[in-house]
Amino acid sequence: MSMFNHFCLSTYVEGSLRSDVALLLLWALCNAIRVNGEESNGRCDHKLKFNPRPHSVSIQEFGAIGDGKTLNTIAFRNAIFYLKSFADKGGAQLYVPPGRWLTGSFNLTSHLTLFLEKDAIILGSQDPSHWGIVEPLPSYGRGIELPGRRYRSLVNGYMLRDVVITGDNGTIDGQGSVWWEWFTSHSLNYTRPHLVEFVSSEYVLVSNISLLNAPAYNIHPVYCSNVHIHNISVYAPPESPYTVGIVPDSSDNICIEDCNISMGHDAIAFKSGWDEYGIAYGRPTTIAHVRRVDLRSSTGSSLAFGSEMSGGISDILVEEVHLYDSLTGIEFRTTIGRGGYIKEIMISDVDLLNVNTSFAAIGDYGSHPDDKFDPDAFPVLEKITLQNIIGTNITIAGNFKGIEESPFTFICLSNISLSINSTSLSAWQCSYVSGFSESVFPEPCPELMNSSTSSCGILMLELQFYNINL
Repeated sequence: MSMFNHFCLSTYVEGSLRSDVALLLLWALCNAIRVNGEESNGRCDHKLKFNPRPHSVSIQEFGAIGDGKTLNTIAFRNAIFYLKSFADKGGAQLYVPPGRWLTGSFNLTSHLTLFLEKDAIILGSQDPSHWGIVEPLPSYGRGIELPGRRYRSLVNGYMLRDVVITGDNGTIDGQGSVWWEWFTSHSLNYTRPHLVEFVSSEYVLVSNISLLNAPAYNIHPVYCSNVHIHNISVYAPPESPYTVGIVPDSSDNICIEDCNISMGHDAIAFKSGWDEYGIAYGRPTTIAHVRRVDLRSSTGSSLAFGSEMSGGISDILVEEVHLYDSLTGIEFRTTIGRGGYIKEIMISDVDLLNVNTSFAAIGDYGSHPDDKFDPDAFPVLEKITLQNIIGTNITIAGNFKGIEESPFTFICLSNISLSINSTSLSAWQCSYVSGFSESVFPEPCPELMNSSTSSCGILMLELQFYNINL
C-alpha cells in the first residue's frame, strides 16, 4: 500500500477523533488528487508553453567575436535592443554559435529566446568594471555580503514576460575564481554578482544548458512568477566560497526538475527576504515543486530553506531527489528577528549518500542586515513532512534546534531508514521541537516520537491538492 493510501486509510480509521465534515473533506481530497489512477501531480506537471520565435539572429551579425578574448558586451546589448522591436511580432531568438563569447553584464527583453548552441560558451569578464553596480533588493535592504549596493548579474531580466534561456547544452561560465579570491580576501566593495538573475518577471524558462563557476548564485529568480528550470547542469568547485545553485526568492509557481547541481555551498536554497526588510516587503516564496534532481553541497545543504525567509516560505513539494557527498542533506534555517514562516513543506522519496547530517532545523542560523531588526520577530517553523527516505553512510540523522520562544512544531517523519556510520556519537539532537514519527530508524528524539501520523497525512493531502489545483 502506498504512503498516500496509508494516510487516507489510517485517518479514516481514526475518524472517531474527527468530525464527519472533516472526514468528508479528507476523502474528497483523496479522490480529487488521483488522476488516471496515479497519485497527485505538482507544479512541474503544469508545463509552460512558449510559441516558436518567428525571427532569429546570430550574435555574430552584431560584430561579436568568439575567441575568448574580445569583449562582446556591446554586441549582446545591441542585438537584444534590436530584437526588442519584435516583441509584438511573436518575439525573437538570439542565437549564440560555437565559440567562447566574453562579455560583461547585459539585459534580456520580453518575448526573447537566448539559444546557446553546443560548444557555445558565454564567458563572464573577470574585470569587475564590466559588471556594473545596482541598488540592493528592497526585501534585503543592502547587499547580502556587504552594506550598500551590489554588482549586477551577468545575464539579467527586469520586469520581463515570456523569456527563455536554452540551447543544445551550451554553457554560461562566470569565471568566478577571481570573485572567490576577492571575497575570501575581503577585497570587494560590493556584494558579489550572480550568473543569471530575473527580477519581477513571469513566464521564464531555463533549460538544456550548463552553468559553471558563478561568482555567487547561479540562477536567482526574485519577485517572479511561473519559472520553470529544467534539465540543466550547475557546477562550482567544492572550495568555492558560498556559491549556490538555484535560489527561488520571494517567488511563486516554481518548477525545478531533472537537474544536476554540485556547489561549494547550497545546491537549491529557498529564500524570501531578510529581517525587517523582508517583513515589510511581504512577498513569500510559495507553490514550488522540485523533482528528479541530483544535489551535492560541500559546505552547506543540498536542499536549504532560509535563513533569509522573512517574507515566508510555504507549499513546497520535493520528490525523487538524490542528495550526496554533502555536509547537510535537508536544512531549515532561521533565527530570532527574521519573523516570517517556513511551513507546509513536503519532502518525499529521497536517497541520501555520504551526508554528514541528513536533516537539520536550526533556530539560530545566520546574521542580521543591521541593528534595526525586531528582537520580538519570532519565526514560525511548522508542518514539515519528511517521508520515504533512505540514507547510507550518515553521521548524524537529525539536528533539530528550535527557538525557546517559538518552538518548531508539527515535524512529521515517516518511513525513514538511515545507515549511521561508526563516527556518530549521537544520531539525533533535539531541543524546542515537537512532532510525529512512524517507521523511522534510528529511533528519533522523544520529542519527535508521537505515534499518530494521521495529521501528517492531512497535511500531505492539503499540500498536494493545493499544488495540483493552481
